[in-house]
Amino acid sequence: MTVETLRRPTLADRRARVAVAVLFFTNGALFANLLPRYPQIKADLGIGNAAYGLAVAAFPTGAIAAGLAAGVLVRRFGSARVAVAGTLFTAVGILAAGLAGSVAVFAAALFLAGAMDAITDVAQNAHGLRVQRRYGRSIINSFHAIWSVGAVTGGAMAAAAIALGAARGPHLLVSGVLFVAAACVALRFCLPGPETGTDGEPAPESAAGPSGRVASPGRPVAWVLTALVLIATAGTVVEDAGNSWAALYLSDSLRSTAAVAASGYIALVGAQFVGRLMGDRLVDRFGQRAVARSGGLIVAAGMGLALAVPTVPGTVLGFAAAGFGVATLVPAAMHEADSLPGLKPGSGLTIVSWLMRLGFLLPPPLVGLVADATSLRAGLLVVPLAGLLVVSLAGVLRSRRA
Repeated sequence: MTVETLRRPTLADRRARVAVAVLFFTNGALFANLLPRYPQIKADLGIGNAAYGLAVAAFPTGAIAAGLAAGVLVRRFGSARVAVAGTLFTAVGILAAGLAGSVAVFAAALFLAGAMDAITDVAQNAHGLRVQRRYGRSIINSFHAIWSVGAVTGGAMAAAAIALGAARGPHLLVSGVLFVAAACVALRFCLPGPETGTDGEPAPESAAGPSGRVASPGRPVAWVLTALVLIATAGTVVEDAGNSWAALYLSDSLRSTAAVAASGYIALVGAQFVGRLMGDRLVDRFGQRAVARSGGLIVAAGMGLALAVPTVPGTVLGFAAAGFGVATLVPAAMHEADSLPGLKPGSGLTIVSWLMRLGFLLPPPLVGLVADATSLRAGLLVVPLAGLLVVSLAGVLRSRRA
């Protein structure tokens, strides 16, 4: 049996699905245009690994500070409007970070961008789950796959701008205007009405049963929610390794060119896209539990081997394996938490979305400290460790559906 009631999507539903896909695409592309610029910004500001790690931690700090406000904003203004407004202010923060002339300004701009990105993330996922309920089948992984397409596109745009010698300001201004405009157009085709499901959407499943629901008398909701947060956090830890450290590791530790260094991040999000594109079918066939465990093993083995035998091609492949392995973790945790019994609508999604941001807050300074004390190669051991954590916790996820 499926989680949602079967329903034939209308033309408005299909348009809304495309609109949500555009929102995910722009969200992925915006920040990805900044990430390959990090080595240049670090060099221009003249800071060490530890200070850099603390500065980039401002992005998840802003996300955690603002994350819980997303639910209130969504209920008051609607998920689609909040997602588009968040996109606009995220673009402003990213542009300010690219133009920053000091560490303080760089960190403050990333704090703003992180706060707005967290609000956008909750809002677009809330709207995506509305559309999924109207479709009556799983489509949430496809939205996150489109996010990965946006991230690859943004990373490729940045790599091209670096190769062409384009200044950061004009590059980030053009990308910001382009993607904000796309989000504004998408708003016209999003679902109207309130967020409570009164516009004809089937209600989310909220009770345990033979369909593989993970909450049960022997497995309390609080424990399942905690495990889901940790699984999602493991996924974000791996993503952060690509965001904050892939380009630096390839350029500084392995002596690659700046353009080649960007390929580590691109490989991670590109493989993540492939995994998410396959995700819905894999989960339906094998169950999220088996998919997550397999993914955790791929992360641990792929990145572990890349760190054990450090080469540029091997490291790029290692980041690709890591991206593929964590592809379905965050969508699965969000969807599972959104339909846990005993919670108010949207509470599980908000809690997971908020707390998983710790995966972006804690690792950057920790990896930076380890890198300064030993090497960045040692600091990146956090990636295979995150894969092993997923393997150990995957038992809380649903098995194959009956």
